[in-house]
Amino acid sequence: MSEFLSDSLALVGRHLRHLTRVPERLLSVTLMPVMYVIVFGFLFGSAMQVEGGNYREYIMAGIFAQVMLANLQTTAVGVVDDLRNGLVDRFRSLPMSRYAVLIGRTVSDLLLSSIAIVVMAAVGYLIGWRVHTGATHLLAAFGILLLLGLGAAWLGALLGLSLRNVEAVSAVMSMVMMPLTFLSSAFIPLSGLPGWLRAIAVWNPLSAVVGALRDLFGNPTSVGDTSFPSVHPIPVAVVLIVVMIALAMPLAARRYQTAAAR
Repeated sequence: MSEFLSDSLALVGRHLRHLTRVPERLLSVTLMPVMYVIVFGFLFGSAMQVEGGNYREYIMAGIFAQVMLANLQTTAVGVVDDLRNGLVDRFRSLPMSRYAVLIGRTVSDLLLSSIAIVVMAAVGYLIGWRVHTGATHLLAAFGILLLLGLGAAWLGALLGLSLRNVEAVSAVMSMVMMPLTFLSSAFIPLSGLPGWLRAIAVWNPLSAVVGALRDLFGNPTSVGDTSFPSVHPIPVAVVLIVVMIALAMPLAARRYQTAAAR
């Protein structure tokens, strides 16, 4: 176990040290989320109305979740790069756990997205976002965000190992991220949608995560929806993310073993 942990920490450190060589990665996870907060907060905030509060508070949970969900593509592309540049071949010759290699990638990507969350929280505060609950609720909300980022990273690792091509990853991510993000309560109240479309959006897993964050932040939520995910968003969000991690981790490890054997 100690060797496994030391290998994992060494690989996490390796990925983070690469930031000194490619600082653009750090800019991409900080500037883009800040632009999301400013664009959605000011441009959309002047036109959108939500019950029980202002749109700038409503939108922050959606942007937080979107940034963590972006680990899908970040980790998938990183895994493909590792396969292409021969990193996996070098690790194959070492007595390392296959989980240690994947943990190094997923945890380092999670740490990067966590930096973005901190920056976004500061910018959100400047434009009017407030947390109306206590410190315990705030920590629980960020705990759910970290869990979502970790689940997205492991699912991204599985996709990268399965597709093994950056172009294929980008194409699949476009087909997945767009409906998953915008057909949810992340950016718009669901009360104005047609009944059949609202039902799809309500049962979108991202809607449960965003609803959980809004409940924990004390921010405005979707009003008048009595569906189970809307009434109980916190347990639904946690269960969905845990199931995603429990499925993605062993499948990704198995895929890595296959890829490393080639």
